[in-house]
Amino acid sequence: MADVTSSEAALRRFLHGLPGVDQVGAEARAAGLATRSIKTTAKAFAIDLAISMIDLTTLEGQDTRGKVRALCAKAQHPDPSDPSVPQVAAICVYPDLVATAKEALGSSGIKVASVATAFPAGRTSLDVKQADTRDAVAAGADEVDMVIDRGAFLSGRYGQVFDEIVTVKEACGQAHLKVILETGELATFDNVRRASWLAMLAGADFIKTSTGKVAPAATLPVTLVMLEAVRDFREATGRQVGVKPAGGIRTTKDAVRYLVLVNETAGEDWLSPDWFRIGASSLLNDLLMQRQKMATGRYAGPDYFTLD
Repeated sequence: MADVTSSEAALRRFLHGLPGVDQVGAEARAAGLATRSIKTTAKAFAIDLAISMIDLTTLEGQDTRGKVRALCAKAQHPDPSDPSVPQVAAICVYPDLVATAKEALGSSGIKVASVATAFPAGRTSLDVKQADTRDAVAAGADEVDMVIDRGAFLSGRYGQVFDEIVTVKEACGQAHLKVILETGELATFDNVRRASWLAMLAGADFIKTSTGKVAPAATLPVTLVMLEAVRDFREATGRQVGVKPAGGIRTTKDAVRYLVLVNETAGEDWLSPDWFRIGASSLLNDLLMQRQKMATGRYAGPDYFTLD
């Protein structure tokens, strides 16, 4: 018990010893970067890069196998009339639909990600979280998106949150673990930084802003704080961790702003689907519309691309 208490105290001291976040400065820097303009050739590259980083997501109670199969078809061929459009990075679904997605994607190379651990609340026993994760991985999930218990974190029970992440990471086996912080409920940028470091110390392969079920979801300033955290973590430990903003990223302009933020904060090493993802459902169509506009000089009608 003494060792556990000592470890908890050490974790608390470390997390509360992290430099505080200048909220005004972070918001100002994010706003400044959002005004950056890019050349046409760079925009074309950015659109394709953003497409390749998308975790195409459906997380609704009305999801069906048919809807998931249709989404997988779109993931592989976002615009069937243009084979030069890249595939997306992953399909993200509930655990019971993982097998359907895995079969539909076949040998495409697109990952299957699954939310687990009592998504989106994260309020259940550790045994259930482990079982949920194992079920998703057994069904074929390449990645697991777990959600932390924000109540435990905000109560200062950092050791509990740390241990849950460690345990879920073990249950993932070879699958990558994305840890969802639900930043909209963490209240302060200091908490976002602490939660980011806690997740990374516990073994997260990615840290993710949001479930998409709580407002505000992803924002540029919060993502800036998380990018600073992964940058500093790699400098301190030598291990690189990815970042995934999710929820509310709907337009090409939004996506490009996030790519600029990544480049200017963490650096070019993170400008890859291996290290940066965008959780989205409606973003892909806007990227495709902008891509077609650049190629043909005109926009397609709103019903040209399939609705997700």
